[in-house]
Amino acid sequence: MSRRLAQGFSGDASASSAESSIAVVALGANLGARADTIASALRHLARMPLTTEVVAAAPIESVAVTADGPDPQAPGYLNTVALLRTRLAPSVLLGYLHAIEAEHGRAARGKDAVRWLDRTLDLDLIAYDDVRSSDPALLLPHPRAAERDFVLGPWLTIDPDAVLPGRGRVDELLRRLHADAAGAPS
Repeated sequence: MSRRLAQGFSGDASASSAESSIAVVALGANLGARADTIASALRHLARMPLTTEVVAAAPIESVAVTADGPDPQAPGYLNTVALLRTRLAPSVLLGYLHAIEAEHGRAARGKDAVRWLDRTLDLDLIAYDDVRSSDPALLLPHPRAAERDFVLGPWLTIDPDAVLPGRGRVDELLRRLHADAAGAPS
């Protein structure tokens, strides 16, 4: 069974059964007892099979982002990022993330699900080592991670040398994001 978890469902390009990988997971909540939910989700991550270490950044507050952009009228988010040392294959890890979301009251994801809604818990697989995937069921790295300071900032606090595969160093991405927000040239 452990070998199957490490191999994944569709021949994941990484995660041999012997070597562990570093996965970057973003956590967010804007409904209910947000801090308790984030803490519970981190405990669930630490209990996943083939996962030996979870390091999380201190949570930060952020404005809700909708399809129309930031919405200060919506309930604010509590966000953090965790680094996981795991031998779970990326697709299997994503399945665990969805199960943890469901356990915390998140509606099931589906192709017709509305995005950008308030939620009790949101877990996004941001990166998994240097794995890149364009499979719609497993986009790696996360396609919008470089646009989210509430992902990049916490990530940088726990990994100052972090790199978002295909996009560059996280410190540089965050600097450009802040410069763009301020209207300054990057």
